[in-house]
Amino acid sequence: MSVLPLVFTSGWASGINAYAVVLLLGLFGAAGIADDVPQTLQRPEVLIVAGVLFLCEAVADKIPYVDSLWDSVHTVVRPLAGAWVGTLLAGQSGSLSDVAAGLIGGSTALASHAVKAGTRMAVNTSPEPFSNIALSLAEDLGVGGVVTFAVFHPEAAAVIAAVLLAGGLLTLLFLVSRIRRFLRRRAQRREERRLASRAP
Repeated sequence: MSVLPLVFTSGWASGINAYAVVLLLGLFGAAGIADDVPQTLQRPEVLIVAGVLFLCEAVADKIPYVDSLWDSVHTVVRPLAGAWVGTLLAGQSGSLSDVAAGLIGGSTALASHAVKAGTRMAVNTSPEPFSNIALSLAEDLGVGGVVTFAVFHPEAAAVIAAVLLAGGLLTLLFLVSRIRRFLRRRAQRREERRLASRAP
């Protein structure tokens, strides 16, 4: 069976929460639930690092503006993680070339990361913090649910991930004005800080 659906799904999930993907797949492999999980993801040090970083993300992701700062740092991390996981899955399976798996995993992660980061910018234009918390919890549960489902039903999970990605990209188009407002506010705050630092 081709590993392509699992590569695509893990790429989509990595763009939202790469550490959760590594942690879940590693735990499924270590517990013997999934045979397709590479040994690299099951190593104790990988699981520990992924677990610690997942907890850091779980906190940072729920704080307004901190979440957008965290997203900007992870613009490189998440696509690289998606490509890395995809390459490992392909190497374990042998049904897909490593290069193709890396490209699929990385590009899918980049697209879903863009949706996540853009949505967070739009949400941060609202003054209350509860929408950030609700959205973060929904993302965590969505990633956990889809990755778990992908272990048992990879093709169906890939369809769900594709629908969620397409829906997210369409939503992002409708949120462009709010994202621009967020970027203007951030630029204004930077300018105010710069002027304050120059004041005697």
